[in-house]
Amino acid sequence: MANYLTAEMDAEVRQASSVQELEALIEAKGPFDIVLLDLIMPGMTPGLDAITRILELNQHNPILLLSGSASPGVVHEALDIGASGYIDKSQSARSLVNAINFVLAGEIYLPMSFRLNTARPSITDETGLTPKEIEVLRCLTNGMMNKEIAQSLGVSEVTIKMHVRSICAKLNVKNRTQAAMIGSQFLLV
Repeated sequence: MANYLTAEMDAEVRQASSVQELEALIEAKGPFDIVLLDLIMPGMTPGLDAITRILELNQHNPILLLSGSASPGVVHEALDIGASGYIDKSQSARSLVNAINFVLAGEIYLPMSFRLNTARPSITDETGLTPKEIEVLRCLTNGMMNKEIAQSLGVSEVTIKMHVRSICAKLNVKNRTQAAMIGSQFLLV
């Protein structure tokens, strides 16, 4: 993974085999632009306290969580603590690059295959969202970028940008991240 990211993103990648080693690396090298944190990395238990420590130590730069089988509850708890996203280890290397770029752009990333709690209420007509806007919001909630949404829906990227602006206005939010958070509460992703 490190070699791929180094080549694909022209990035300097450092590796740590435990939370303690990661903390020492941050202290020695200074803050990193992003930390990819394995949920089963030694030092991650009990709970997710390591996320808070790493965020503080890394000057609140984003943390993208990696796991082969994280539950929605654990991921939501990690997002509440301050993580910027989650990617499943079974996803492609290209998806990892997309997730990193998405998180570095200030967004929250959750993969399309990741299903949130199905017991959530649905968006009512009070929002005024059209069926197409709900479809776009679902894609935002799944962590997709405008270009990916446009490709999956067969429309132009400009059209998606207009839908995102309209969604933000109708939900009374400032950006796509806030819209995605509302979408995660109300949509079956």
